[in-house]
Amino acid sequence: MTVLQALLAFSAAAALLTITPGLDTALILRTAAVEGPRRAALAGAGIIAGCLVWGAAVALGLGALLAASELAFTILKWAGAAYLVWLGLNLVLRPRERFDLGAASDAAAGSGLAWMRRGFLTNLLNPKVGVFYVSFLPQFLPKAAPAGPFIFGLAALHGAMTVVWFAALIAATRPIAGALRRAAVVRWLDRLTGGLFLAFGLRLALERR
Repeated sequence: MTVLQALLAFSAAAALLTITPGLDTALILRTAAVEGPRRAALAGAGIIAGCLVWGAAVALGLGALLAASELAFTILKWAGAAYLVWLGLNLVLRPRERFDLGAASDAAAGSGLAWMRRGFLTNLLNPKVGVFYVSFLPQFLPKAAPAGPFIFGLAALHGAMTVVWFAALIAATRPIAGALRRAAVVRWLDRLTGGLFLAFGLRLALERR
C-alpha cells in the first residue's frame, strides 16, 4: 500500500466513523442547542485536543514498538483484528434503536475554558479512544513510512475531519438532532459502521509485515 492509497483508504473509513453518533456527538449537539454555538465550538476543540493527545501517545509508543519487534507487531495485529471484529459484530447484530442526547445532559454552565476542558476530558479519560486508535491506525501504515510520524498524521487528519463535522453539527443542530432520533437512521449508521469494522478487522488479520 502506497502513502496515497493509505491516506485515501483512511480518509474514507475515518469519515464514516466521524459521523457515527456517540458521546462526542451528543455533547456537541446538546451544548449547541442549550448553551449556544460558541460553547459547543469550545467543547469540540477540547474533544479534538483529547484525540490528538491519544494519537501522540499511540504514535510514540506504538511506533517505537512496531519498529523494534516482529513479535509485538504480530500480537498487536491479532489483538487489533479481534477487537475490530468484536466491535463490528456487536454493531451489525445489535444496532441501537435510538441515540440519546441525554448522554451529555450533565453539562453545566461555565466559562469557555470549562467547556473546552469538559470536551478534552471526555476523550482523554475514555480508554476506548486509545484502544481504538491502537487497533485502527496501524492498518493504514505503508511499509515505507516511519510509523510514529505517520500514525500521528492520521490522528491529525481524523481531527481535521472532526472539525468539519462538528461545524456542521453546530450549524444544523435541530435538523441533525432530529434525524439522529430516528431508529432507522441510527440502525443504518450502526450496521454500516459495524460492517466497516468487520472488513478492516479481517484485513488486519491477513496483513503481513
